Amino acid sequence: MRESVEYAAAARTDVGRKRTGNEDNYCVVPEIGLFIVADGMGGHAAGEVASRLAVETIPQTMRRYLDGTEQTLLGAPADGVSREGNYLLSSIRLANRVIFDAASSRPDYEGMGTTLVAVLTRGDRLTLANVGDSRIYRVRDGKIEQVSRDHSLVQEQVDEGILSRVEAQDSALRHLITRALGIKGSVEPEITETAAIGGDTYLLCSDGLSDLVEDDEMLAVIREQPELGAACQQLVDRANFRGGDDNITVVLLQARAERRRSLLGWLRGLFTA
Repeated sequence: MRESVEYAAAARTDVGRKRTGNEDNYCVVPEIGLFIVADGMGGHAAGEVASRLAVETIPQTMRRYLDGTEQTLLGAPADGVSREGNYLLSSIRLANRVIFDAASSRPDYEGMGTTLVAVLTRGDRLTLANVGDSRIYRVRDGKIEQVSRDHSLVQEQVDEGILSRVEAQDSALRHLITRALGIKGSVEPEITETAAIGGDTYLLCSDGLSDLVEDDEMLAVIREQPELGAACQQLVDRANFRGGDDNITVVLLQARAERRRSLLGWLRGLFTA
């Protein structure tokens, strides 16, 4: 018997309790294995425009790469990353250019941008990408781990040993990000690849969740609520209960193992029965 991995996903977004508009956007595109959360920023609701452009441009571009109608990569490919992973990298770079060009074309869009986290599934391989301080967590073997790396001033201070992780959580500078889509003409996403194991759950979220809900609380909800849609809603509700200071967006992606008998094994079983 050999193990294959299939995926189930659910998502929720909420304006929160203190904002009048929702500048978060997400996309769940299971037919190409793509899952994204984008947290927009910018005045005059331009953040919503930036995040929407991201979740529209990246799936459209990925489809063209995967069906072969687009061949050219934008920027240099990343070493040690699969062909499909480099498709995702190129698609994110293109989204950055689209947002930057839009921000340059209208005064009311000036300065708009968006953070982004994305997961691309290809069989049991996952490509993880992020720009900014939206996050990807992985739940495995009863433990939760942040598997994305924040692009923020506070994270740089943690890396340099200036702040502890506990101090970073309370820092007044924790929302100062060092990378975002659309702020400059080019951007370098952080991109890694990993193997999925049956039972893994990946949580993609904007900082409206991670700022207010502790990692252990996220873990408890995911472990205790097997229905992914209900778990997403419970996470949103927790953030709102804590004040709902920002827009809140959650995508849960679960790897589910299916054991399939190989053709050779099936034939052996047929003739030995």
